[in-house]
Amino acid sequence: MAEKNRVTLHDVAALAGVSHQTVSRVINNSDHVRPETRKRVEDAILELDYRPNAIARSMVRGSTHTLGCISPNLTDPVFANIIEGAQAEARRQGYFLLVGSASSVEDVQPLLDELLNRCVDGLLILNARDDERYQLLLPLIGNGTPMVYIKNSPDGERVSSVRCDDIQGGYLATKHLIDLGHKKIGLILGRHNEQCTHERLEGYKKALQEASLPFRESLLIQGNWSSRSGTQAVEKLLEDADQFSAVFAMNDRMAAGALRGLRGAGYRVPEDYSLVGYDNVPLSELIDPPLSTVHQPLEEFGRQAAQIVIQSIRSGKKSSPVERCITPELIARNSSTQK
Repeated sequence: MAEKNRVTLHDVAALAGVSHQTVSRVINNSDHVRPETRKRVEDAILELDYRPNAIARSMVRGSTHTLGCISPNLTDPVFANIIEGAQAEARRQGYFLLVGSASSVEDVQPLLDELLNRCVDGLLILNARDDERYQLLLPLIGNGTPMVYIKNSPDGERVSSVRCDDIQGGYLATKHLIDLGHKKIGLILGRHNEQCTHERLEGYKKALQEASLPFRESLLIQGNWSSRSGTQAVEKLLEDADQFSAVFAMNDRMAAGALRGLRGAGYRVPEDYSLVGYDNVPLSELIDPPLSTVHQPLEEFGRQAAQIVIQSIRSGKKSSPVERCITPELIARNSSTQK
């Protein structure tokens, strides 16, 4: 209900008796506004408590050398490694990184407000398009706030991004198992709303098609990135055990859960079933057997995202969006073997 009553740029324009373009110019600290007009707009912003006034204040004060980062959570090792890389690069360039988690769209606006009220110079947003949170970012993107999406690509927004080529990653994992002689490969999916899930599935299909192998819906089991969902998924696959000889799990935690499920049912990896994960988090080397997986350089995502947003801050509002797609690589270990 609160969202419906949120003050808009048009409300400020109506109160100040100017166009919404003029309000935008004031917020963006443009020189092309008469002093008396600027005063009316600023008074309207204060009276209505229009949220982007935090951006205007930061522009007037100059750089705070602070970046804001919003992550779906702070416990997933994928997000944690990305944030670690971003923090290291920010620190190297004299910036401080403020990080907060927003597990749902409802959690995003309060956190965004807090970061803006602290006058951050730019924003790093993980998984911005995996739900509707990107819509809350559109006014900031329109105002030219330096911003980078991490792990998602924009869909029409003029915003920079750093992501993995997850189509290639899904292809590499599947092709590795096909090259080992596996023809029926179970696939444990990540959350259905996430861009990387769909892209890794596309890569899986591409490898099957290239090898002239049929795509079987029955070999796809929905997971949710947790190890428990990996265990439950492989238990479902085992209900018809002759239907597969290998499993590709879309992250390492689900792969670890699948390993537990296979062992719990009395099977060995890789002697009975080969297994491949995704991410190459530290866990993948420590389990027994060490997990074959797709490596994506998570800290590099964070480093590059911080570099881009800092460069955008230093270049000013006219800098063009930068899109970077990082290529993953397959790491073959002992969990996969010739059929």
